[in-house]
Amino acid sequence: MLSEKVLDELQSFIYKNFQSFKVSESVPYTVSEPFHQELENFIEENIKPSFSQTLMKFIEKKGLTASQVYRKAGIDRRHFSKIRSNNEYKPGKNTVICLALALELNMNETNELLASAGYSLSKSELSDLIILFCIQKKIYKIEDINEALMHFGLKPIGRVIEK
Repeated sequence: MLSEKVLDELQSFIYKNFQSFKVSESVPYTVSEPFHQELENFIEENIKPSFSQTLMKFIEKKGLTASQVYRKAGIDRRHFSKIRSNNEYKPGKNTVICLALALELNMNETNELLASAGYSLSKSELSDLIILFCIQKKIYKIEDINEALMHFGLKPIGRVIEK
């Protein structure tokens, strides 16, 4: 259980750094300065780029346009705009996978993109194993992966709107 001191420090940090966050009036904590600084330093040393930033880095690295990527990924233009313009937006796992496939990312790059949105591919999930296999074999067409998923009685990951 967290001590009152730690909770005080966390609340102060949140108030200072996240103005949009509202803590319940019933929380009587105040944060001490040493822990606040320690937490702030930890976050500064460990924070990674947002999903949006990571995605745009890969689009630029691959020399593609945003429209090429979202069409190939089967993502609506408005949804992609939301992803690109809101650093705090986290799309669903299948959306991230479709974007990784559209970008033809290798396994390390795919893992980086997934992690930036808070996801990973698990070897204990059949659908994730199929996706891992396809990426290792450089099978990037969503319709091919959907065919493999459906062969095993699984839901497809996305739709294709490119043509």
